[in-house]
Amino acid sequence: MSNNNPIGIFDSGVGGTSIWKEIHTLLPYENTIYLADSKNAPYGYKSVEEIISLSIKNTDFLLKMGCKIIVVACNTATTNAISILRKKHDIPFIGIEPAIKPAALNTQSNSIGILATKGTLNSKLFSTTSGEVTNNITIIEVIGKGLVPLIEEGKVNSKETISLLEKYLQPMLDANIDHLVLGCSHYPYLIPQLKKMLPKEVSIIDSGEAVARQTKKILQRYNLISLSKEKTKLDFYTNSDTKVLQLFLKEYTDRVSVKNKEF
Repeated sequence: MSNNNPIGIFDSGVGGTSIWKEIHTLLPYENTIYLADSKNAPYGYKSVEEIISLSIKNTDFLLKMGCKIIVVACNTATTNAISILRKKHDIPFIGIEPAIKPAALNTQSNSIGILATKGTLNSKLFSTTSGEVTNNITIIEVIGKGLVPLIEEGKVNSKETISLLEKYLQPMLDANIDHLVLGCSHYPYLIPQLKKMLPKEVSIIDSGEAVARQTKKILQRYNLISLSKEKTKLDFYTNSDTKVLQLFLKEYTDRVSVKNKEF
């Protein structure tokens, strides 16, 4: 495996670009291939079997493209399928899970909120992870039904999105949370709206930076860090409309390649 082979990243849609941006910022000389399975978004309401099948399909595509490491930039796919992917393939996999631990360690009100998909909140891995760190802490779990499709349509600031957020945040506000954990890679794009709705003392936590740091750490461990200082290839593939993906990458327009591809 060459050091200059790309980092592969997949998500159920455009949301994982929030993870890609953190990785690219931390590792600017790495080639990347991003796969947006928008046609099948959201994964959160699919069966475990479907999630595993889609994750295997996405992984196979990225491996055929020569990826040296794969980042599963989807909470639902990570919590339901990453253990199977690791058994099936001998390259490193990086997953993304809701950052419950830092919220639990830092809460002052002993009340934290988590906004996530049904597939993540119902997963065995999430249940195990959250149970290890949340003794004597109240967790307000809310399924963000409808948010991913709206984000996939580029409707981040729509009235419908704001109305759903107000509905989902209310039980958290009633419980006096001081940390809100975002348990879906799409949700960081809602942070500007969330900040307007939440009291200033509520900290919003997402996993993007932590995933980027872990990706760098694993690349270093396996001696896979790119040695090139040349212009990187930043390739994006979607099996849906490229316009939405381009919208979320608008600050990188002159540097990325966005293509429609069935996979």
